[in-house]
Amino acid sequence: MNDIAVHPAGWLAAAEALQPDTVALRRAIHAEPELGLQTPRTMAKVRAALADLPLEWKQGKSTTGAVAALRGARPGRTVLLRGDMDALPMPEDTGLPFRSRVEGTMHACGHDAHTAMLASAARALCARRGELAGTVLFMFQPGEEGFHGAKLMIDDGLLADPAPDAAFALHIMPNAPAGSFGSRAGPLLASADTLSVSVRGKGGHASMPHHAIDPVPVACEIVTAIQVFVTRRIDIFDPVVVTIAKIDGGSTNNVIPESAHLLGTIRALSDESRAAIHEGVERVAQNVARAHGCEAVVEIRKGFPVTVCDARAVRVAERAVGGLFGEGAWLPMESPIMGAEDFSYVLQRVPGAMMFLGVCPEGQMWKSACPCHSNRMALNETTLARGVAAHCAIAETFLAGGFDG
Repeated sequence: MNDIAVHPAGWLAAAEALQPDTVALRRAIHAEPELGLQTPRTMAKVRAALADLPLEWKQGKSTTGAVAALRGARPGRTVLLRGDMDALPMPEDTGLPFRSRVEGTMHACGHDAHTAMLASAARALCARRGELAGTVLFMFQPGEEGFHGAKLMIDDGLLADPAPDAAFALHIMPNAPAGSFGSRAGPLLASADTLSVSVRGKGGHASMPHHAIDPVPVACEIVTAIQVFVTRRIDIFDPVVVTIAKIDGGSTNNVIPESAHLLGTIRALSDESRAAIHEGVERVAQNVARAHGCEAVVEIRKGFPVTVCDARAVRVAERAVGGLFGEGAWLPMESPIMGAEDFSYVLQRVPGAMMFLGVCPEGQMWKSACPCHSNRMALNETTLARGVAAHCAIAETFLAGGFDG
């Protein structure tokens, strides 16, 4: 590892000195992606990269994630920085020399970069330990892609003793100008729930539908009725999205099936709209089915809650980023994004914020770059040093002055 000497305003210089290590760790993780709550090889890479640092490690029983604590020279506040580690179950078609060697698995959401940036931030902050008052917690978390890894780590007690006073996370964004940062106070990302509707009718011969009760057109009508409910009964200023992504029913061309099934997602930006859409979808589906002599069974499986950023934490991040790169580096977000994040579980307990880091690949227009979750998603690795520096500056800013400093 590179040795670094840090001065009061030297976070970017420190991050640039660590850039070879950041890139190497990111590529090693990218080439060997892991899914879900168990990411032992990724965690081993992180532990090996940070083995020589004065960090206190804690690991729970539910995941392979871990929290490393850096205790400063003097007592003070506690701030948490988080990076997620798991990949997605999808193919990679980037053609990169360090592309995934695990078939059907890809780091298409930037978690490899998140983990590498957090590891280098830990090294940079350790180099300045003697000047820090307080504690920095580095949360290396698996299971973000739908597995509730953050919640499980919280349930395992990994965010206690010491409990953080504030929490921050960075998420890469290929569809944003390289090196830019952005966030917003209030809802940043939506809740994400899974909707399943089973419509049961009566099977029969396709040539004699009057002798059957065809569930297929009823299922189609339910899809339309749900969209009408969304647009006519949900406040446009507290929006929701309901997408039916799969319709399944029948086995051949001349048989009316007994049942048809719908599968989709529900997104909301507040607990109130989330509750309203849950109640409305169930009522609409059941009553449309009943009107046609069918039965509808509705199951809504709750996913991540709304990701809500504390306004004070957003100001801390904006000040830190502005101090590093100038005011032009911070791009305030006017609107939230309907994607979801399980960092929301942390922000339910701890005031904090998530920021986006623009990583549009060199030579591409950011508006047309392949987005997260694309099989061709790529990122501009030169931006990673800015992310490392931002982690460090945000932690230092909060430890020095809290939300008011």
